[in-house]
Amino acid sequence: MADVDLEELPGVGPATAEKLRDAGFESFQSLAVASPGELSNTADVGDSTASDIIQGAREQADIGGFETGSQVLERRERIGKLKWKIDEVDEMLGGGVETQSITEVYGEFGAGKSQVTHQLVVNVQLPPEQGGLGGSAMFIDSEDTFRPERIDDMVRGLPNEALQAAMDDREIEGSPDDDEAMEELVQDFLDKIHVAKAFNSNHQMLLAEKAQELANEHEESEWPIRLLCVDSLTAHFRAEYVGRGELAERQQKLNRHLHDLDKVGNLYNAAVVVTNQVASNPDSFFGDPTQPIGGNILGHKSTFRMYLRKSKGDKRIVRLVDAPNLADGEAVMRVQDEGLKPE
Repeated sequence: MADVDLEELPGVGPATAEKLRDAGFESFQSLAVASPGELSNTADVGDSTASDIIQGAREQADIGGFETGSQVLERRERIGKLKWKIDEVDEMLGGGVETQSITEVYGEFGAGKSQVTHQLVVNVQLPPEQGGLGGSAMFIDSEDTFRPERIDDMVRGLPNEALQAAMDDREIEGSPDDDEAMEELVQDFLDKIHVAKAFNSNHQMLLAEKAQELANEHEESEWPIRLLCVDSLTAHFRAEYVGRGELAERQQKLNRHLHDLDKVGNLYNAAVVVTNQVASNPDSFFGDPTQPIGGNILGHKSTFRMYLRKSKGDKRIVRLVDAPNLADGEAVMRVQDEGLKPE
C-alpha cells in the first residue's frame, strides 16, 4: 500500500499527488474514506474533482459498496482479539479487545485506566498464541501518563511461557532467568511502542492524523501497528472548552477526532483503546453517580464501553457497560507492581 501511484486517480497530477501525500493520504484506502471537503482543503482542488478522486480511490481499493452477510462474517473472522490476559475480563469481552473497533475505558482518578493502556501496549506485542497480536503499538499521551519504567515492570511480570515466546519471536537467545536476555527483551518491547505527547486538543487531533501515516509506514513490516492508545481522550477538550456556550464546538471537534482514530483501526486492522474521564451527575439519586465525559458522540462512536471502579486495596471492578453483541457483565482484577493480574 505504501507505494501506490496516486496519479492513477482521475484529476490527480504530480502536484496534487504531492499535496495529498503531504497531507497523509498515501493509500487508496485513506482517500476512499475521506470527505470531499477534507480533500478540497488539503489538496487545493474543487469539490467536484475531490469527489472524482474519492470515487476513483473507492474503485481502486474495492470498498464502499454493499456486501452480503456471509462476506461480512468472513471479514469479521480477520478481526483480532487482544487479551488483557485476565480470563474473567477476556471472557466478558468475547475473547479480548477487538481490532477495527474503539474500546473506551472510563473511571475516576486512580481507577487504573492508564494501567490498562500500559498493559495492552505490552500484550499486543506477544504472539497470538499468547494472547497478543504480534504487532507494535502507538500511544498518544495527553496527561503525561506514559512511563517506560512501568513497561519494564509489566514485561518482567508476564508469565514465563509468554516471555519465552516473546524471546523466540524476537530471536533473543536466553531464557527469562537470564538477566541479559531480559534486559534485551524489555528494550525491544519499548522500541516497539511509539509515544507522542499531545500538548492541546489541536495537537492531539494532528497526532491522530500522524498515526495514520505511521501505521501506513509499518503496514508491510514485520511488526505492523496493531494497537493505538489515547490516554486520555477527553482531558484537553474538557479543559479548553468550558461552559455550555462552547459545548457544540467541543463535540464537533471530538467527533472529528474520533473518526480519525476509527479510520486507523479500520484501515490497518488495529485495536483503538481510549481512556476517558468522568464527572459526577448531581441528578443521580440511585446507584453510581459517575458518568463518562463526551456525551452521546463518544457513546455512539465507542463500540465497547468499559467502566473501571476502585475496590478494596489493589482490587478493581471492570464492568462492560455497552457492546453490540455482548451482555453487560462485571469482572474483578488486581493492579499490582507486575501489571494487571487476576483476582
